[in-house]
Amino acid sequence: MPRLKRVSATEFKAKCLELFDRLDDREIDRIEVTRRGRVVAVVRAPEATAEAIEKLHGFQRGSVTVPPDFDWTAPVLDERWIDDEKSA
Repeated sequence: MPRLKRVSATEFKAKCLELFDRLDDREIDRIEVTRRGRVVAVVRAPEATAEAIEKLHGFQRGSVTVPPDFDWTAPVLDERWIDDEKSA
């Protein structure tokens, strides 16, 4: 469950640097800023670089297997591209 801090817009304006420090120190996960009791903004700390990279690259790691005797350098096509009889 995310650690949430809900503050009014007035309180956010007065304490925004302190709240940003708390986000940076991971004391809280997100800040909801309210105006007249309604949430008008949500502030979150960015993901750590490693977490962001893991989501983009490697998210399907382990989902594909290659047989141990597979030859990565073997030709893929056994067909000829040009018919030798017609080109002569």
